[in-house]
Amino acid sequence: MDVLQLLGEGFLGALTWQNLFWVVFGCVLGTAVGVMPGLGSSMAVALLLPVTFSLEPTAAFIMFSGVYFGGLFGDSTMGILMNTPGQASAIASTFEGHKMALNGRAAQALATAAIGAFIGGFVASILVVFLAPALAEFSSQFGPAEFFALAVFAFAATSSVVTDNAVKGLATLLVGLGLAVIGIDGVSGAPRFTLDSPYLFDGVSLVTVTVAVLALGEVIYVACLERHVTGGKIIRPKGRPWLSRKEIREAAPAWARGTAIGLPFGVVPAGGSEIPTFLAYGLEKRLDARRKKPKFGTGAIRGLAAPEAAGNSTTGMAMGALLALGLPISATAAIMLAAFRQYGLQPGPLLFERAPDLVWALLASFFIAMVVLLILNLPFAMLWAKLLLIPRPYLYAGITMFCALGIYATSGTTFDLLMLLGIGIVGFVMRALDFPLAPLIIGMVLGPLAETSLRDAAMSANGDFSVLVQGPIPIALYGLLAIVLILAVRNRIVARKREKQLVAS
Repeated sequence: MDVLQLLGEGFLGALTWQNLFWVVFGCVLGTAVGVMPGLGSSMAVALLLPVTFSLEPTAAFIMFSGVYFGGLFGDSTMGILMNTPGQASAIASTFEGHKMALNGRAAQALATAAIGAFIGGFVASILVVFLAPALAEFSSQFGPAEFFALAVFAFAATSSVVTDNAVKGLATLLVGLGLAVIGIDGVSGAPRFTLDSPYLFDGVSLVTVTVAVLALGEVIYVACLERHVTGGKIIRPKGRPWLSRKEIREAAPAWARGTAIGLPFGVVPAGGSEIPTFLAYGLEKRLDARRKKPKFGTGAIRGLAAPEAAGNSTTGMAMGALLALGLPISATAAIMLAAFRQYGLQPGPLLFERAPDLVWALLASFFIAMVVLLILNLPFAMLWAKLLLIPRPYLYAGITMFCALGIYATSGTTFDLLMLLGIGIVGFVMRALDFPLAPLIIGMVLGPLAETSLRDAAMSANGDFSVLVQGPIPIALYGLLAIVLILAVRNRIVARKREKQLVAS
């Protein structure tokens, strides 16, 4: 009852006309960005981060969450209509979704995706409301050793499990950790890796890095290597933009299974919603193979319903993990964690005590965002598709301008603009060489936490580092990490054997 009372107070805060405006604005912007291939919610949040400091924190985070959820809706729209998913999380939805569109069922495919995303996000939001306080209370038991184990778990999972090449993932993580230690050491007061430049005494701004890597690096990549960024022909949805009873009965079990698969991945730092969407699609494909008349490959509605529900349920739970544990499971969540710190807030148990109005208004806004996105995407999907008519030079020139203006507005120095350009070129090189970007962001965000926790744990034990592996929580985290890594290695070995068999045959 206490949770319901707090949630009711959160709705009172979220339903003010100012916050309601930011919910709608975030959902619209997130959907619009998701529609554009190559862009994504992480880029949108990174671009907004420098220009939202004038906003009240509750309004800013309500807008960020709308962008986060809206990006997934927009990604699936383009995957279905053009077979061009905006982000990796929408790839699984294109397999059957685009075939539905080719068969003249584009409107039904878009409705299936929108309803699936709504169900996954709504169920996750309900669980977050009831589980986040319990997770926050659990995280209050964390000390330096536990936080260090949590950071190591996030580092290893995001750099080794998600990426196809573990070496590239670890290299990117080291770059992020290297950028995180630049500046004045908080314990000794000595400058570290500053090259005797006073501009680096305060460290490298996470805002500058995220904008440079995610936005400016993408612009340079498109300008240099993708001069003809084109997708397929847009398929015009025709017919009814809703599902029949038969289609609902067909899709409902897949929505439920996809939601169940996506939920646990929201609290595991495994890079976001890419893995659960593929797992959900794979499960539905195996179940379909047992039927007398398999439908996969011809536009099976279950092959679209399951990954859509899985993706949004993962995102919803990820917000709970971010608020209750301070654990980012994707690049977008890591940027939002940085935004909390820019406002002087630290997600975790203390956030629920120090800023309850913000937390519960934000949780209430999740439900509002789901309804707004359903309204935006069921009848207006083709309007979003028309955003592709914007000439690419104008689009990316505008992004570059916002990058520069946002960074200069927060720092007021030309040095940060030069750093923006330099790190943007590094981001371009990483993108061109297929290095993952999420480990870099998470390394920068969690690097200081890992360093501080390591030092505090060592000092509290008089230099005895065995304290890092004592206690049930660190042992459980390291054990879970070992299981995850073993499964990842096994899956890759099996995949390589299959490739060799295919080549041999």
